[in-house]
Amino acid sequence: QVQLVESGGGLVQPGGSLRLSCATSRSIFILYTMAWYRQAPGKERELVASVTNGGSTVYEDSVKGRFTIARENAKNTVYLQMNSLKPEDTAVYYCNAAWSRSAYWGQGTQVTVSS
Repeated sequence: QVQLVESGGGLVQPGGSLRLSCATSRSIFILYTMAWYRQAPGKERELVASVTNGGSTVYEDSVKGRFTIARENAKNTVYLQMNSLKPEDTAVYYCNAAWSRSAYWGQGTQVTVSS
């Protein structure tokens, strides 16, 4: 059974930073594109950032220049470094692994940006 284990969410003030982590198995990590999605209350889930196994990245427009997605191969882990956080970044963040017709999801971690 494939597991994506997320950590790092929490409450932060506007302008602050958080780093999310998502660990998975080696067999998934070396093949799959890893991504972070988020879902705010009353809104659809949206892609925040993704990184292929070759290192190519994609970012949602509103997070460009503030968020960075990165893979650490030695730990089979993908990170989402979030800087200059805004209240509108508040959401449940989900880790995703996708390849061909397969996709797996983490359990989600809450990020709340509030003063």
